[in-house]
This record gives sequence, C-alpha cells and structure tokens, in this order.
Amino acid sequence: MGGEAGEERIKIGLEIHCQLTNLRTKLFCGCPADYRGSPPNTHICPICMGLPGTLPSPNKRAIEDGVAVAIALNSEISRRMTFFRKNYFYPDLPKNFQISQYDGGGGVPLARGGYLDIEGGKRIRIRRIQIEEDPAKLVHEGTIGDSAATLVDNNRAGVALLEIVTEPDIEDPREARAFLEKLRGILECLGVSNGELEGAMRCDANISIGGGTRVEIKNISSFKEVERALAFEITRQRQLLARGIGVRRETRHWDEVRRITVSLRAKEEEEDYRYFPEPDIVPIEISEDFIESVRRRMPELPDQRKERYMREFGLQEHNAELISSNNALWRLFEECVKMGGDPIEVSNWLVGDLISFTRELGMELTDPRVSPRKIVELVNLIRSGAISTKIAKDVLMESLRGDESPEEIVRRRGLLKISDESLLRGIVEEVFRENEGAVKEALRDEDVVNFLIGQVMRKTRGKADPKLTYELVKRNLERIAHGEGPSA
Repeated sequence: MGGEAGEERIKIGLEIHCQLTNLRTKLFCGCPADYRGSPPNTHICPICMGLPGTLPSPNKRAIEDGVAVAIALNSEISRRMTFFRKNYFYPDLPKNFQISQYDGGGGVPLARGGYLDIEGGKRIRIRRIQIEEDPAKLVHEGTIGDSAATLVDNNRAGVALLEIVTEPDIEDPREARAFLEKLRGILECLGVSNGELEGAMRCDANISIGGGTRVEIKNISSFKEVERALAFEITRQRQLLARGIGVRRETRHWDEVRRITVSLRAKEEEEDYRYFPEPDIVPIEISEDFIESVRRRMPELPDQRKERYMREFGLQEHNAELISSNNALWRLFEECVKMGGDPIEVSNWLVGDLISFTRELGMELTDPRVSPRKIVELVNLIRSGAISTKIAKDVLMESLRGDESPEEIVRRRGLLKISDESLLRGIVEEVFRENEGAVKEALRDEDVVNFLIGQVMRKTRGKADPKLTYELVKRNLERIAHGEGPSA
C-alpha cells in the first residue's frame, strides 16, 4: 500500500507488550504470576503494591526469557542493563510509577537492534527490547449511582512484560499483522509467552503518512484488530490531508465496535514521564557465558524449521512458512510424517482445509479430535484411490466433528470410490443418452467434456474415479466422432 508509486509513504512502527506467561512469579516479587480466574486483588504483596520500605528483586528467569527472544530476533544484547522508573499517575498503577527500562539518559535496555523477516522477504528492524512490569487491570462495571464505575484489580500489577519496539519500517496494515503473527510464533516456540491467551500480547501502533505527524493507537487487542485500526487510521489521515487539515500529534483509541479510532489525549513526550534510574535495583551484568547458556537451551526456531522442511521434505515455501510458525501445526505435521504420511500431501491438507475447517468449527488445533492419525488416514485413502478429493473434504469435516476416523466414516457411509470399469461404463453411456445435445457440443468444445464428467459424478454422488471417468468419457466421444456407436 504505502510503497506504491504515486502514493505518500506510510510509516508504521509497533510497540508490542508480551507477558512472559511461563513465569511462576511476578517480575520483582514472589506473588503468583498466573492470576487468571483468581478473585480480584488476591495475588498482591507490599512489593508489587509499592509500599514504603519494600525492595524489588528482579526475576532471573525473566531475564533469561528476554535474552532468548533477543537472540531469536538477531538483537545485540546489552552486557550491562539498567532499570528506570517511568512516572505517571493513573488508577492502574499502584506505585504511581512503573519499573521499566529506558534507552537514553544513561539508561540501557536489555537489547538493541535486530530484525525479523516476514513472508515475501520484507525485513522489519527492531529498535530495542526491554523488560518491564505490567500495570493493574481496570474493570468497568457499569454505574454506581449517577457515575460510571471503574474497579481496579491489582492481580496483574507487577507481572513480567517484554516490550519489543520496531523501527517504522512497516508500510502496510497487512505487513503489521504478518509481523505480529510471526513474532507470536517465535515467542510460543521459545516457550516464553502464549500469544493465544487473552491479553498476553498487546500492541500500540505509531503511524504517519508522507513524513507528517505521528499518531499513536493504544492497546489494540488482537492482530486482526491491529490491521483494521491501521487501515482506518490511514483513511482518516488521508481525508484530513486532502481537505488541507493538519494531522494532530495525539494518542487515539481503537473502538472495535464502531471500528474507528477516537482521540484520547495529546501524545506524551519522554520528558512527561520524568524517567530516572530505579534506586533500588543495581545495574545487572549479562555475561557472555550467560548468553551462551541460554542459546544452548533454545529450540529450533521457526525460520530454521522452515528451511529444513523445504530442504528435507520439498515443501513449498508458503506451506513451510505457515506450518513452521505455528506450534500446534508443526507438531501435527511432524507427527503425521512420523506415522508415514506423505509430507507434501499432509502439508497441503494442513494449511488448506484443516485450518479452514477448524476455524469454521471454532476448534483449536490442539483439540484431541484434530489427530495426526486422522490426517494420515485421509491422505492414504486418497493416495490409494479409495476416495476422491471432494469426498475427502466431507470426510475430514465429519471426522473433526466427532471421534470417528476417516476410514470408519468411509466404511459406514459407503463412500469408497467406484473404480469398477464395467459399472462406470454403463453410467457413462446413460449420461450420454440423457444429454445428447451436450455430447454434440463436447465434440467441438473441451469445456463441455467437464459437464459430462460432472453428470457422471452427480449420478455416483462423487464416488466415481475421476481419472477413469475422464478416460471413459473421452473414449466415448472419440467413438462418436468416428461414426461409431456411443459405447465406452
């Protein structure tokens, strides 16, 4: 979109906040980090509430997770990082400041630089990666008296976050979504964050057109909504510029219901937060040995897996990219291959109908009904000629709805492909007698041949062997063209 000739260049930068969901405790205290389903304000202590006299103690595992992400994103890891206080006053911040990191004024974040390549070869550069604590959660509960009621649940306050800030290299809302989806795949592969959990990944987007004023869109809840919010904001800014109205530097909120951005406040500058070094946490040294110990424990990353799939199994790049970037999908794929499934055919079914059907049914790929045994059975039934591809789609959908295997469904419903030539010959002759006009046209027009084949399929309810059916129809047409009787 933004890179096309004759258009003003669109520049989009993302700030992604990822909860480190594998940690047992919060970033600076021993409170449980998994607060989901707990009564409000039960996972709190004097440290995460910032009471006087308390001292925060950094979670070593959070630093290990941050280093693993920095390695995966090709970033330069700081050998000495510092924590800073980011000061602002809001109901969701019990301390009235957030312990974060700062890239400036002597502050050193966990890592700087790096990049992530998305499908199509586009490289999105990383500006910095930093560790910080999450604020509390505001819960809007209707009204109390004549006033709107907002309650504060501090269970989330102090949970470890990883903030990943990109350079403004993104030029299209679809690229933003592709970046986020690939990043989620990396985080899930490393086991540091589960992007599927509600609120585990949140995104702010900064966008400008033609080098103009930058607008921030805050706390967008999902990748789909990021794409929608950016598309709307591009249209809004272009309309303002077309009318000769300047774009105001501000922070806006994405209203998912109305699908518009609405103004929240003037955009804060760094000085508004009055950053200063956190006096209760000394600078943390990160040694080369520490980094290498993290590197040695890291699993195969999505890009490495993608290259292996293309090299070892001959997968197309698109299929290899989609499968390798989704934890559930690549595990399913590898189990299918171990069970003897043809890698290319398995990959085609996984990235095509399986993803589509599970979305339609509202199922996760980790659902027990989505089993590798079912996929391999389906592929083998097609390869053996027992069922057609069309019937296989119906069988897959039915097997996902219940516990029956594809083989069981095929036997129960009598769906085995008709490969008996004498039986099919009679059906073809019947179709020719019933469609004499189409037969004459088929002698001149190859497209009408497909109509005749379709009629055979209709009579056999899709069970006729497609290859044999084609041969019989063509053989009959050749006989008629030579003045012989329509006998297949």
